[in-house]
Amino acid sequence: MAFSDRDGFIWMDGKLVDWRDAQIHFLTSSLHYGTGGFEGIRAYETDAGTCIFRLEDHVRRLFNSAKILHLDIPYTEEEVSSAICEVVRENNLKEAYIRPLVFLGSEGMGLRAEGLKVHLGIAAWEWPSYTSPETLESGLKVRTSSYTRHHVNITMVKAKASGNYINSMLALREALDSGCDEAIMLDPEGYVAEGSAENFFIVRKGAIYTPDLTSCLDGITRDTVFTLAADQGIAVHEKRISRDEVYISDEAFFSGTAAEIVPIRECDSRIIGTGERGSLTAELQSAYFDLVRGKNSKYLSWLTSVAK
Repeated sequence: MAFSDRDGFIWMDGKLVDWRDAQIHFLTSSLHYGTGGFEGIRAYETDAGTCIFRLEDHVRRLFNSAKILHLDIPYTEEEVSSAICEVVRENNLKEAYIRPLVFLGSEGMGLRAEGLKVHLGIAAWEWPSYTSPETLESGLKVRTSSYTRHHVNITMVKAKASGNYINSMLALREALDSGCDEAIMLDPEGYVAEGSAENFFIVRKGAIYTPDLTSCLDGITRDTVFTLAADQGIAVHEKRISRDEVYISDEAFFSGTAAEIVPIRECDSRIIGTGERGSLTAELQSAYFDLVRGKNSKYLSWLTSVAK
């Protein structure tokens, strides 16, 4: 069954429509030029019912992306948050991946993009794991991409912009075609930036290192890793990371809303650490899944119930 052919509802411009009827015109500007902003958000089943993880932070980032891209969202952050909860609730989802997308309409064509309506759609569906469940333990095989991550003055790297992901899709396809699971992308100066759609970390001598945010997205899961590590007394350092530092690291892992926290077992035909999920990565994974499922009372404020 095609992804577009399924039961359920999608929120489009202020109302729920049948999943199959959530369609746009062929001349939609953002379809041609990539000027759209989106988010990836997860909802988890908890003892208090279905809750969305860090909803406020995701919606704020959506609005930031829209501002960077000159897209004036015709709703408040509170209205968008309420709509996201409605989509999960009305589709009867206990756990969900949620995709809000803001985009320009079909009132005109061309790069000027003048007089175009700003649209907002929100979909949600079951998506248990971005990678296979086994890789949460066994880890990913990755390769350094031949595609360079964005320069800050070539595109706006702090916007989660639709057009930016051409770069990601090319890098991931290259990795998959070579028999790997994911790509590591370097910044324009040759230092590690991130994965195709994940932030990147290495572990060395009990400390965690991650690239600074110059060329990569300010990940919400990345920020969560910082918090969890601090709670466990583990130092996290933002620094430039070279490829050879990755090869000799004790552990490596990706973080992201879709990927969650997933270990890396091999990079460019070099085994990382023991070639298995490292102990620190396992601890962070466990703490993360406890947190998103409401088992850490310290961060219950990060969970938003979808119930009315």
